[in-house]
Amino acid sequence: MTPRTPGAGLPEHPDFLWRTPEPKRSYEVVVVGGGGHGLATAHYLAREHGITDVAVLEKGWLAGGNMARNTTIIRSNYLWDESAGIYEHALKLWEGLEEELDYPILFSQRGVLNLAHSLQDVREGVRRVEANRLSGVDAQWLDPGQVKEVCPIVNTSPDVRYPVLGATYQPRAGIAKHDHVAWGLARSADAAGIDLVQNCEVTGIDVSDGRVTGVRTNLGPIAAGKVALCAAGHSSVLARMAGFDLPLQSHPLQALVSELLEPVHPTVVMSNAVHVYVSQAHKGELVMGAGIDAHNSYTQRGAFHVIERQMAAALELFPVFARAHLLRTWGGIVDVSPDASPIVGLTPVGGLYLNCGWGTGGFKATPGVGQVYAHTIAHDTPHALAVPFSLERFTTGALVDEHGAAAVAH
Repeated sequence: MTPRTPGAGLPEHPDFLWRTPEPKRSYEVVVVGGGGHGLATAHYLAREHGITDVAVLEKGWLAGGNMARNTTIIRSNYLWDESAGIYEHALKLWEGLEEELDYPILFSQRGVLNLAHSLQDVREGVRRVEANRLSGVDAQWLDPGQVKEVCPIVNTSPDVRYPVLGATYQPRAGIAKHDHVAWGLARSADAAGIDLVQNCEVTGIDVSDGRVTGVRTNLGPIAAGKVALCAAGHSSVLARMAGFDLPLQSHPLQALVSELLEPVHPTVVMSNAVHVYVSQAHKGELVMGAGIDAHNSYTQRGAFHVIERQMAAALELFPVFARAHLLRTWGGIVDVSPDASPIVGLTPVGGLYLNCGWGTGGFKATPGVGQVYAHTIAHDTPHALAVPFSLERFTTGALVDEHGAAAVAH
């Protein structure tokens, strides 16, 4: 038995996560990446398609990558129909996931506020609210007084650097406990007979006559009928192993938590103008994060000046937090596509599938993309919700340009 890597910072978890089986030499499906998306894919391959001859390969410990470094925000109030479609699909699954997994994921629908600080922010926010309503997504526009009612600790004074002129509000949005989500999905996959192989790094992808035949790993070669990539931050590296390039850039993304505090922050507040978001975790920590660092990097840390400036802005919005003490900081690696929307579906290599490019939106999509991706793998045809996010859109020009339209980065 192989223990979880020491110092991972995760609390006690189910005993099965300490088991790392020796991988078989051949599987029907190999999933590369044991984070939220990889585990959700395995869960739905078994649950909805009866495919259990599956190995999930994780180079570290399960859910120790971006899944352990995200800030747990869940929402579906995106502008474009394609984005709202897949995120709303995910949100509906979130609403029943605890019962589906029979595991406490602590999903809390406390709502999300997206603040507006300029007239352009207001125009964009009202536009997005109306677009959401047309898409069947719950959304409201709040004036400053209503923002104060939802979140009394937000500074709505007119004489600050970032005056609050209003906000969009999605009441069904919220947070969930990321490690519990991962363990619930892993527990389900494990119970179905799927192998969860930790400390197994993919070092090569074998292709013959235009079709994938398996992967090479530090534990030896593994043959596979199908290979599904789910490795956030390193998708381009894996694609090159299979002989093609992806239009992605990898960036650090930083966040932090405070010491434990009494409940004071009732919702999630986000501000694109200052690229900052704040929520309060179940145990009491304030969870604060920034937008992505501008430079490309595979390091799981970012530039100090980025997080420093954005925390300064956060304190203007929340003066009550000025005396809170920092508990810990961290960074993850995110893949960003040219239109800041994901890439989900088929690749130029037969039997090789792609799920990447989520930028800062990966966690909130977890059950939705897991179900959509599993369907795509099982049928070798993109799920209807995945069709707009095909790799081909970067040659046809049919982009889903949330990068230019979204009110927030997360």
